[in-house]
Amino acid sequence: MITKRDNIRNIAIIAHVDHGKTTLVDGMLRQSGIFRQNQKVEDRVMDSNDLERERGITILAKNTAVTYNGIKINIIDTPGHADFGGEVERVLKMVDGVLLLVDAFEGPMPQTRFVLKKALALNLPAIVVINKVDRQDARIDQVLDEILELFIDLGADDSQIEFPVVYASAREGFAKINLKDESNDLKPLFDTIVNYIPAPVGDSQAPVQVLITTLDYDDYVGRVAIGRVFRGTIKAGDEYALCKKDGSISKVKVSNLFEFDGLKRETAVSASVGDIVAVTGIEDIEIGETIADVDNPEAVPYVSIDEPTLSMIFSVNDSPFAGQEGEYITSRHLRDRLLKEAKSNVSLRIEETDSPDKFKVSGRGELHLSVLIETMRREGFEFQVSKPMVIIKEINGKKMEPVESVVIDIPEVYLGTVMEKMGMRHGQLVSMENLGGNSIRLEFEIPTRGLLGYRSEFITDTKGEGIINAVFAGFAPFKGDIPTRNRGSLVAFETGESNTYGLYNAQERGTLFIGPQVKVYEGMIVGENSRPEDLDINVCKKKHITNLRSSTAEETLRLTPPKEMTLEKCLEFIQDDELLEVTPKSLRMRKSILSRQDRQKIKGRNK
Repeated sequence: MITKRDNIRNIAIIAHVDHGKTTLVDGMLRQSGIFRQNQKVEDRVMDSNDLERERGITILAKNTAVTYNGIKINIIDTPGHADFGGEVERVLKMVDGVLLLVDAFEGPMPQTRFVLKKALALNLPAIVVINKVDRQDARIDQVLDEILELFIDLGADDSQIEFPVVYASAREGFAKINLKDESNDLKPLFDTIVNYIPAPVGDSQAPVQVLITTLDYDDYVGRVAIGRVFRGTIKAGDEYALCKKDGSISKVKVSNLFEFDGLKRETAVSASVGDIVAVTGIEDIEIGETIADVDNPEAVPYVSIDEPTLSMIFSVNDSPFAGQEGEYITSRHLRDRLLKEAKSNVSLRIEETDSPDKFKVSGRGELHLSVLIETMRREGFEFQVSKPMVIIKEINGKKMEPVESVVIDIPEVYLGTVMEKMGMRHGQLVSMENLGGNSIRLEFEIPTRGLLGYRSEFITDTKGEGIINAVFAGFAPFKGDIPTRNRGSLVAFETGESNTYGLYNAQERGTLFIGPQVKVYEGMIVGENSRPEDLDINVCKKKHITNLRSSTAEETLRLTPPKEMTLEKCLEFIQDDELLEVTPKSLRMRKSILSRQDRQKIKGRNK
C-alpha cells in the first residue's frame, strides 16, 4: 500500500564553493537543539576531514539529521567544488528536494549552474536561499533576477520556476521570507522546508529496495554502506539480495542498521520508505548497488557519473632518497590504496599499466587529484606522480578535448592582462558584466589544458585580487597547441647538501625553491631558470679556501628567500619529462631521467 511519510523530509544543500553551505548546516544543527547549551562546538562542524578544515572547502558529502516540530529533516551537505561533482551527483538520488544556496553578492557561479542542472534533471524541487544578505556589497534583487534567468536557461518547467525564496545569513543564524521582516533565527527556513519539500512516498510493505550512495569505514564494524530506502522495510539481522552493478546477485546479511541523529548514528531495528540509513556486515558492497528482497531482487536505477577529465601516472618512488621518509613504499601498498580509494571515490578511475610499479589515475580536475595525493602522503605513503594530462577522446572520428566554463571576477585595471593570457590559451569570451565598484565579471569557455598551470599565474597577474572559478562544460573539438611554461628548470648537478655559497651563485640564474642545508640529489629540480632551457647547477659547491685574504672576502653572502612550492604549485610547474616525488615529509620535483649524461645523450639523439 502506497503511504506518505509526513514525519520525514530529505534535502541536499547545493551551491558554488564558499557560498556558505557548511555554515548553514552548522546553524541548523545548533538551533534544532542537537548540541547541549554549554557544549563547545567547532565552526563548520560538518567539515570533519583535516584537509577540509585547512582548505576551508567541503570534499566529501556528509549526512546529518535534525528534528523540527516532530519532523525529521535528513540533510546532506555537499561539496561546492567542481572537482568533487561526483559526490553531488550520487547523493541527489537520496533526496526529495534541494536548498540552492547563492551568495548575495557573487550570485550564480559556474558550480551553481552545474549542481542545479543535475537537480532539475532529477525533477527535484528547489528552495532558493540567498545567503550573506548582511554583506555591505549585497546586490539581492539583481542576484534574484540572475537566479531566475539561470532556471529558465536550464529549461526548468513551470513548477520548478515557482521556487520559494528565503533570505538568510548562515553566519549570523537568521532567515526571513521578506527582507523587511524581523528575524533572529532560522525558523522561516525550517518552515519553508517542511511546507515545500515533498514527504517521501512509497510502499513500506513491498519488497525491499535500498540504494547505496556513500561508503564509510569503521575500525570496529568494517565497511559502512549509506543509502536510502526506496521501497519496503529493511530490518537488522535479516538476509537480503545484493544487486551488483555488473548484474550479478549475491546473498548478504545486514548485521547492524543505523539512522542519523545530528552528527551521530543511532542503532535502529528497522527502517522504512524514505529513511536514510547506514548498514554494516556487507564487506563487498559498492556505491550504486541495491540491497533488495531475496525473493524479488530488483535494482534501483543509478545516476551516471560524469567522466574524468585529467589523468596522472602514480608510480613507486625510485629516487636516491626512496624509502627514507615513508611507511608504505611498495607497489602492492600503492595499488591496494588506489583501488580502495576508487571504491568510495566514484569520479576516480584506476588503470593498470604495462609496468607493475605504475598506475594511471584519472579524476575530475587538479584539485580532485591533489586532495588524493595529500591524503595519501598524510597516511604515510611515499610515491611519485607525473604531470597531469587532459584526457583526449575521439568522438565521431573527431579529436575532442574537455573544455571548462570559467568565471573570472577582477578589478577593471587587470582586464587587458587577463584577456591576453586567456586568448593565448584559446579561451573564448562568452560574456562580460560590470559588477559595479570597478569590478568586472568575465565568462570564458576554455580547454582544460589552458587552465593547467594558469591559476598561480592569474593570482600574480591580479596581485591576489582576482577570483577564478571553473566547471567542466563538456567535450569540444581539439583547439591546437597551447603555450606551456616558457622557462626551464634549475637542476641539481650532484648529490649532497645545499650551502649558502652554492646557492648564492645559483640564484643569479633564476628563482630558487630551496634554501641552505637541504639534501639534494643529481637530477632534482631546485629552481626555475630565467631562460627557456634546463640548466644544471651545483648548489652544493663549497668556497675554495686559500691563504690569501681580500678586503671583500668577509662580506656576508645574502640569499633571496626561496619560493615556497605547495603541492598544487609543484603539479602546475612540472613538465612532461619531470616527476613529483611525494613523501609524508617532503615534496621534491625531479627529472624523470636523473643522470645528467643520460639526459644529454637523449637530447643529442633528438636533435
